[in-house]
Amino acid sequence: MPRRLISTGSPFEKAAGYSRAVVDGEFCFVAGTTGYDYATMILPGDIVAQAENCFATIEGALRDAGFAMADIVRATYYITDARDADALFAVCGKHFGEIRPAATLLVVAALLKPEIKVEIEVTAKRRA
Repeated sequence: MPRRLISTGSPFEKAAGYSRAVVDGEFCFVAGTTGYDYATMILPGDIVAQAENCFATIEGALRDAGFAMADIVRATYYITDARDADALFAVCGKHFGEIRPAATLLVVAALLKPEIKVEIEVTAKRRA
């Protein structure tokens, strides 16, 4: 199976030379996804809304790639303020409650723009 590139149409993808997701064999690697609504390019101000947008974008990329949220085996969360962790975990629990991928949370000094509060990347494996 050849490698397949998935795009959301975000202007960032072309400008930075990356794909929202790459399908390689039984795996789908979804790039770090911020909380923009890529249809409007609006970034909400709070972490909950940003995280919900992250999950909506991730779910759409997986669907376009022929995967489902239930196929996610690994997630990495990047936040800029440790005080946002509980709010993020509530959103993650809503989306990953039964899936329960291996996950890592990193608190980082900054993301690309100061208003970005969270970035999420996932890896999915097609189930047999």
